[in-house]
Amino acid sequence: MRSRGRNYEAELQRCRPEAALVEFGDYHPLKSIMVTDTKTRRGARKGSTSSSSSSSSSAPLDPLSSMLDGTDPLSMFAAASATETPDLGRKKWEKEKEEEVVGPDFESWSLKRGEILARFTTTEKLSIVSRRDKLFCYSKLKDPGSSAVSEKVRTRLEELDDLEEGSQRELLNLSQQDYANRIEELNQSLKEAWASDQKVKALKIVIQCSKLLSDTSVIQFYPSKFVLITDILDTFGRLVYDRIWTMCSDPRPLPDSFTVDDVNDTAKETCLNWFFKIASIRELLPRLYVEAAILKCNCFLNKCGIQETLPRLTAMIRGIGDPLVAAYTRAYLCRVGMEVAPHLKDSLNRNFFDLLGSFRQISSESVQNQLVLQRVEVPEYLTLYSPAISWILQCIAYRAPEPLLTEMMERCKKLGNNALLLNSVMRAFRPEFVAGRATDFIGMIKDCDEAGFPKHLLFGSLGRSVACADPPESERLTILNEAWKVVTKVRSPQDYINCAEIWVEFTCRHFSKREVNTVLADIIKHMTPDRAFEDAYPQLQSVIRKILTYFHDFSVLFSMERFLPFLDMFQKDSVRVEVCRSIMEVFIKHQVEPTRDPVILNAMLHICKTMHDSVNALTVEDEKRSLALLIIGFIRMVCFGRDFEQQLSFCVEARATFCNLESVMVQLIHTVNQLAMETSRVMRGSHSRKTAAFVRACAAYSFITIPSLSSIFSRLSLYLLSGQVALANQCLSQADAFLKAAVSLLPEVPRSISVEGKLRASESFLLDFINNFLATLLVVPDHPEHGVLYLVRGLLNMIQDYTWEDNSDAKVRVYVSALPLLAAMSQETYLYSIPKVDSNETLYGGDPKFLLEINKLSETLIGQVLDHLKGLGRDEATRRQGALAFSLFGVLLAHGDLRNNKLSQLAVNLWNLSHKHGYCETRVSVRTLEFIKHQAQQADMSHLSDTVQRLVLQSRT
Repeated sequence: MRSRGRNYEAELQRCRPEAALVEFGDYHPLKSIMVTDTKTRRGARKGSTSSSSSSSSSAPLDPLSSMLDGTDPLSMFAAASATETPDLGRKKWEKEKEEEVVGPDFESWSLKRGEILARFTTTEKLSIVSRRDKLFCYSKLKDPGSSAVSEKVRTRLEELDDLEEGSQRELLNLSQQDYANRIEELNQSLKEAWASDQKVKALKIVIQCSKLLSDTSVIQFYPSKFVLITDILDTFGRLVYDRIWTMCSDPRPLPDSFTVDDVNDTAKETCLNWFFKIASIRELLPRLYVEAAILKCNCFLNKCGIQETLPRLTAMIRGIGDPLVAAYTRAYLCRVGMEVAPHLKDSLNRNFFDLLGSFRQISSESVQNQLVLQRVEVPEYLTLYSPAISWILQCIAYRAPEPLLTEMMERCKKLGNNALLLNSVMRAFRPEFVAGRATDFIGMIKDCDEAGFPKHLLFGSLGRSVACADPPESERLTILNEAWKVVTKVRSPQDYINCAEIWVEFTCRHFSKREVNTVLADIIKHMTPDRAFEDAYPQLQSVIRKILTYFHDFSVLFSMERFLPFLDMFQKDSVRVEVCRSIMEVFIKHQVEPTRDPVILNAMLHICKTMHDSVNALTVEDEKRSLALLIIGFIRMVCFGRDFEQQLSFCVEARATFCNLESVMVQLIHTVNQLAMETSRVMRGSHSRKTAAFVRACAAYSFITIPSLSSIFSRLSLYLLSGQVALANQCLSQADAFLKAAVSLLPEVPRSISVEGKLRASESFLLDFINNFLATLLVVPDHPEHGVLYLVRGLLNMIQDYTWEDNSDAKVRVYVSALPLLAAMSQETYLYSIPKVDSNETLYGGDPKFLLEINKLSETLIGQVLDHLKGLGRDEATRRQGALAFSLFGVLLAHGDLRNNKLSQLAVNLWNLSHKHGYCETRVSVRTLEFIKHQAQQADMSHLSDTVQRLVLQSRT
């Protein structure tokens, strides 16, 4: 194939679009289109109207804008909000805030529920007893004035008292999980009974479950039992309320803000009937719980019903003898009260004060005998109260004024600073309130009796508050010293680390690395003996997270003497890797500037090596990828400035350290190639003897490292990239070695590769690589000891011998792609070149022998393509034949000298072949003809006029 001469600069100028001045003041593509209606045409008949639309700009009308009358929805919303006056908006907001008495800042019961179930467990055997007792007292419901009502009520009560024989049993020796499952079964039975209109059975289930709350035989489990059974009570209360609400909504729906006058008589009678039934329950505890469960239903009977009922129920709780049972009953009443009437704080306060009065019962003989019988120590017994007291105090302290909280503190002092109560106060009150009075609380803690409730738990609760809110600056050091005096004396490693973990955040937040280092040293001292750290990994991890939250300067972090020894306590592999991962994530996120600090580098290399060494044959690919990304992030942040040799030494060390993670090795090769290019930039392309030796060392690094990669396409692309870098640095022999290695690797390319876990044919990836490789070969000079175009011939020979897919045109497409390269090589001036590297244009200088070799190779390739086209015709693969013929036609048109009659005739034949069976897209063909006609208008391309007349569009039919 004879190539036509090319003037690349002139062609580039012709392809540049004409510059046009745009007055942005008059028109902008993002400017909104204004649509206006013109007046009635002058001279129109009276009574007739006509209008037309005109745009303020010459741009066509946007159909979407016209549908919106020129205004987009966001602008409409903005305009609507702008029309609302600020005063109205503020009043509306204030009204909403007043209505939202219990906001999202109130910690809901659902969050505490799971914590209680997880914390209060037991291995003791539990039991559920169902007794056939008389549940109701008939005399309370007798109404001599209405015999019909009395008879109806008596019938209902007889049904209630007639228990099924199957339910009269005692379930013994239940495990904790069995007990929870049985309670859940009762909850489901309640729902099923209600759905089947067995309201009496549903009520009996609730009563029997409520009676279980009087049983404290396994006292450690009581808080969890309370949670499980009150779930059933909540379900019952919701079912009753929804039923009465539905009765009120007939025939028209009841408004949300309804009054008693909106409730019909039928609903009121039903509601009153429920309260009468509950009032007839003989035992105090179930009567209290069940009435509290339907407390909200009072709103159907009386506007002040809830306000009157809460004090009555609060007073009734005083009749419960067991202080633990009474405390949780008060907690349930507070929970229901916060849901239905959160503004009635008086009853909540009365509940709390009654609870304070019952504390003296804890030391009574009956309670002490019970603890001895169950072998429960007093400190453990006191912790059982904490969920109930904490919940009651949370309800009282929610948005409470400062004087009330101060009054609570005074009450605690009057009770002799009861440790359990004080602990609950510090947990329930706002952190700002506690932190502001931290010194006062420390004084109260000192005065507490440590026998019943350890002081380190009190300091833990105080630490949670001062970690969230800032105490006075002048008191911070005193607070830390006082707290740590107590914490460091805790003997139990588990109790110690639980408390120390809390105070670490306060230390990190308000003090320097010196104090944090002291705390870490104390933790190491307590947790190292007998390898106590093995049982405290979650707390130790929490300590690391808190330190990383406040220390983002890693030079400061790693300069702490005890930080790395602290990391050494993580002996378990999975935990150690997780800790290293968390450190790396913070480093990558907050280390903005590249670093060369030896302290940081040594520590981070140690951490990265820990992550790398955790990789083994069982590690999943996602885990490898995740760890590799973190290590790569570290490598990218290492920079030694102009000390390029030190940077290369770091890469050598990293290669030996991270050899098991292939993506890290790939990144190191990229880093070294970038280092070589940075050296060239600094030297402005003119290397000295020293820098030339250095870039050759970089090439040697890549050449040694690439073969260790398992991914063949990673090796191919890196060989090519490294060869291009070597060429840019005038390392011709190294570039030649890289390119020859890439060519030699081609036969090893498998026919399918794994991409994201799925097998895919490798053919498309291989073609992309070869096209990139061909583009590079244009600037690669021939080796003086080898023949002309030896790299091109070597590549084509490998392509010839490669085993391609059956019925594949890939090999021939490579031949077609090689033709533009050969055409570019035959030009006097190449399209692109590498500074200070002599390409073949300089070496051969348009030598006729060189051009003859190019023409011979081109003719051979065209012959191979034509033979393949003939074979496709015999195999009836006409669609592939047409596409390949059109592709070769495009190459001849762009690069061939069509003044040659044979070449011109070949182009016409290829055109006809591509259109012979009608598979060529007509639009593409038309645009191609228009391009040829445009080219024919150029002075040096006039010969295309004859060619274009011979190119005929053929119909698909």
